[in-house]
Amino acid sequence: MNERPPVLRDDEGVVWHLPASVHTGLATSTADDDDATVIRHSLSDPEQFAIVAHRHAAAITRYVTRRVGAHAADDVAAETFLVAFRQRAGYAGDRRDCLPWLYGIATRLCHRHWRSETRQLRLLARTGADPVIEPFTDQVEAQVAASAAKPRLAEALSRLPKAQRDALLLQAWAGLTYDQIATATGVRLGTVQSRISRARRRLREQLADLNPAQANEGDRW
Repeated sequence: MNERPPVLRDDEGVVWHLPASVHTGLATSTADDDDATVIRHSLSDPEQFAIVAHRHAAAITRYVTRRVGAHAADDVAAETFLVAFRQRAGYAGDRRDCLPWLYGIATRLCHRHWRSETRQLRLLARTGADPVIEPFTDQVEAQVAASAAKPRLAEALSRLPKAQRDALLLQAWAGLTYDQIATATGVRLGTVQSRISRARRRLREQLADLNPAQANEGDRW
């Protein structure tokens, strides 16, 4: 019988399971270091990786909740950090902020739940109910969610090709720059720009029958 990994709960109440080799105590000696430094230290002291989780668990959980729904989000968020922990030796040390790297891992894991994501977007299209609104009340997130919950926009998102949707949602829901999206998805900057441009064009086309103010909602993506 497998032993249940230790659990880390961050300041916002988000919980994810740490690998069994990682302890939940946060080491104050590196708490103020950038992510690259913490990850480098964690190679010799795995406990340090808990600092990365403490910093970024809430953001990753919000992102995957919106993409695959609350029922699968905890597992995907937890696995994101498990994968990151296992792959930390390959992290590029010049990246001071590891959040784009984590978003890339989370995005790839979401692909395993593509049926859940499609159902989630269609649920948004039918009900306008965003699963992030209730558990997270941050004002900025609420503003993004209000836009995302527009039924026609959600339905249009569900019809986008996977690569275009990934790029667009990393920009809209994760707040990444083009350069960061390129890092997260492992493609060239020009490819990211092309994917987002095509996605926006598709959204405008699918929302073309709405009034101009509503149709232009797609331009915010």
